[in-house]
Amino acid sequence: MLKADESLLLIIDIQDKLVRACAHSESIVKKSAIIGEAARILSIPAVVTEQYPQGLGETVEPLKSALGNSAHYVEKTNFSALREDGFKEKLASLGKKQIILCGIETHICVYQTCAELLAEGYEVYVAKDVTSSRHEYEYNTGLGLMKSDGAKLTCVETVLFEWLGTSKHPNFKEVQKLIK
Repeated sequence: MLKADESLLLIIDIQDKLVRACAHSESIVKKSAIIGEAARILSIPAVVTEQYPQGLGETVEPLKSALGNSAHYVEKTNFSALREDGFKEKLASLGKKQIILCGIETHICVYQTCAELLAEGYEVYVAKDVTSSRHEYEYNTGLGLMKSDGAKLTCVETVLFEWLGTSKHPNFKEVQKLIK
């Protein structure tokens, strides 16, 4: 199970133009803001990538607002975030072994990043409800590949309650409000 003190949230390319092209775009934006705000509340580091933002736009505003100033933003052109100069070192410097991974597109950037995270020895948890592709079959293909590679498929509520661990957690009510 996830432990808040061992976790890092990695959000892949939830950007204006990409979101508009994907299935379930409203839900992706809403759920990304929920998991982003929960990470901020619980002091879980968040790294956000932006694939060629000059052409695809920046990270969607609700997610940026939820994360506040706590997130690390990385511009990329590689499909796998781990192929960007300095990215592996950035992750290593944060000292977390559990990566909660989500973003767009499931079968391309999320999948390739997942495969390389697993190869580097990280535990990868894919938040299915904050992950999307343009078409359902692409989404399902990406999830299938990640699961067969050893990633654990999960969802936002499962992540939040694993991070909390107990209803006695000092931030329980604040985090619980995010999903009500």
